[in-house]
Amino acid sequence: MTSKSAAAAARATVYGCPRQGSNRELKRAVEGYWKGRVTAAALRETAAGLRRTNWRRLAEDGIHEVPTGDFSYYDHVLDTSMMVGAVPARHREAVEADGLDGYFAMARGTQDVAPLEMTKWFDTNYHYLVPELGPDTVFAADSTKQVAEFEEALALGLSPRPVLVGPVTYLLLAKPAPGVATDFEPLTLLDRLLPVYAEVLADLRAAGARWVQLDEPALVQDRTAAELNAAARAYRDVGALTDRPKLLVASYFDRLGEALAVLAKAPVDGLALDFTGPAAANLGDLAAVGGLPGKRLVAGVVDGRNVWINNHQQSLTTLGTLLGLAGRVDVAASCSLLHVPLDATAEHDIDPQVARWLAFARQKTAEIATLARGLAQGTDAIAAELAANRADLASRACSAITHEPAVRARAAAVTESDGHREAPYPQRAAAQRDRLRLPLLPTTTIGSFPQTAQLRTARADLRAGRIDTATYDKRIETEIQEVLAFQEKAGVDVLVHGEPERNDMVQYFAERLVGYLATRHGWVQSYGTRYVRPPILAGDVSRPESMTVRWTAYAQSLTARPVKGMLTGPVTMLAWSFVRDDQPLGETARQVALALRDEVNDLEAAGSSVIQVDEPALRETLPLRVADRAGYLAWATESFRLATSGVRPETQIHTHMCYAEFGDIIRAIDDLDADVISLEGARSHMQVADELASAGYPREVGPGVYDIHSPRVPSAAEAAVLLRKGLEAIPAERLWVNPDCGLKTRGWPEVRASLENLVSAATEVRAALPGSAH
Repeated sequence: MTSKSAAAAARATVYGCPRQGSNRELKRAVEGYWKGRVTAAALRETAAGLRRTNWRRLAEDGIHEVPTGDFSYYDHVLDTSMMVGAVPARHREAVEADGLDGYFAMARGTQDVAPLEMTKWFDTNYHYLVPELGPDTVFAADSTKQVAEFEEALALGLSPRPVLVGPVTYLLLAKPAPGVATDFEPLTLLDRLLPVYAEVLADLRAAGARWVQLDEPALVQDRTAAELNAAARAYRDVGALTDRPKLLVASYFDRLGEALAVLAKAPVDGLALDFTGPAAANLGDLAAVGGLPGKRLVAGVVDGRNVWINNHQQSLTTLGTLLGLAGRVDVAASCSLLHVPLDATAEHDIDPQVARWLAFARQKTAEIATLARGLAQGTDAIAAELAANRADLASRACSAITHEPAVRARAAAVTESDGHREAPYPQRAAAQRDRLRLPLLPTTTIGSFPQTAQLRTARADLRAGRIDTATYDKRIETEIQEVLAFQEKAGVDVLVHGEPERNDMVQYFAERLVGYLATRHGWVQSYGTRYVRPPILAGDVSRPESMTVRWTAYAQSLTARPVKGMLTGPVTMLAWSFVRDDQPLGETARQVALALRDEVNDLEAAGSSVIQVDEPALRETLPLRVADRAGYLAWATESFRLATSGVRPETQIHTHMCYAEFGDIIRAIDDLDADVISLEGARSHMQVADELASAGYPREVGPGVYDIHSPRVPSAAEAAVLLRKGLEAIPAERLWVNPDCGLKTRGWPEVRASLENLVSAATEVRAALPGSAH
């Protein structure tokens, strides 16, 4: 039995929830505002309505303390930059003229002003806007958003807890602003930033906030002694403030390690810790530092990043142990529920057997409430829920869906040689040059072209039966013809078919692989107004038939120029799905890789001379702790090579990555043994080219010269400047010219202009190179 005095205090809470609404109302309102169809007042009212709906649903589902401040029009880190006044000089005029328009200009850029850099939020597929700071940065507090949203929730009769990005994490996420020395450390601004946080905390206390949560997920990564000392100083100073609410410092995504002792000793009122996955080590570490006597502990025992039902008995065991380590224990998800879809009950097409295994955001809040009730009142109070949970877990463990003997036998039979090309790279490169006959600085795109309203309508009409398959296929053929004609006219060297038949680069394949299932309403925010529906990897994976050969071969039949076959790699197929948690990821990756290997080989047999297997998620799935990375990279790179090593030397294998920090995986990029890699280069000002060159990367590289996540059209001169900067690091015979990423989210007018400028830049720079005639 649990201690009555400790357990009676148990309450249910979450750190954040999905922002978009059940029908992605926020996406439509924000994009309508950008296009001038929605007023600022209407956008704000839509946002306020979504917040009210979220809070009320949380309360209905049993959440006692609701988060505020986690809602965002675009990104919560960008919101933090606004809160502390860290507006880049190039955006200050726009922000001062109109705060909302300036905010979106920082996120998306304008035709004349570049946006903030965007990169992945730790090891998730969420993207944040990177703060730009320098020694001249002047911070200034603006708590308007935080106070207003707290007061909105308070007016509904709820118990709100504002959630802010903590000051240490904010600075550790930041980069030197353009023009600032690259060795500038934003963390040196901590003493300048803390008074701003003190002012925001005082404003929230004045508004009635009893608790404020400061998120410090950056502390779960390996940190230097200086960084840990900075964290200790930050929370010593913030904790010593007299005019503040109670402070809850939160971490998630991994174990805190050395930082746990720092935070446990800090004069704050509570910690929120993750106890799922690798972060389960926090349990032993917390005991080792003496626990949190007299303080609040919010225990993240429900996985906030995956969609499988919780193991209630296991969680209750953890919670029972934690009761002896803190003055009060509350129950939560491991992190914000931003990373999972809204409601599993909206999915009517999922096999009822599998549906029993799923928990989206609303189901997770109910799980949290159940556990809090069990902790406070004893297991007899939740006996029915525990019995149902045991039955659902047993159903999954025993299902034929999760164990396919033929798939497992094939994966077990893989040998070392299966993961290596038959010729080394120098021999392959010579064979590919002879076959492809490309110019220096060859131009290409990443794969997708604009997904127009007409294409989306055609897919919807096919699903609804309003058109037949023949009519739909004709529409796809017409689109492919138009995409190829444009590329040939623009002068692109290696073409793509544009992927008009694909709804998403992961979902499209998941719908054609055994073992995956797709959702209709499982939207998750990737960045800004970009939402994806990650498929669910529920069982063993196999490919019943070819998935891309038909349309790639059709496109190649229309042109003499090479058309790339386009696939999504095994690591990304896992990272952008909700993966099974009942076996090691490496085993699942090998199954996916073998299915893709069949597809790669079929593309080559159908005549493809260039095949691109995208792995944009290789970096984002990298474990946050260095000690855990070697094992991950071993199976991740092996799975890519397994998918791509069955082709002949003259077949050129490309891969693509985007919007991540690549410096710490350069060796792994080399281990992929791809012939050509394209990466993000524009927003980070060709930093990746320097990193690859410094590491001695020997293969061909396409660092993007066109930032596709912004609506602005780069001029030919601008692209040429980036291209020449790339040539300072990568020799011309190994440098490609391409956008940063796929073009599906952009409109045709900007794509046409941007790609024409890209080709013009390549032509201009190529003409000045020795040997350009070749």
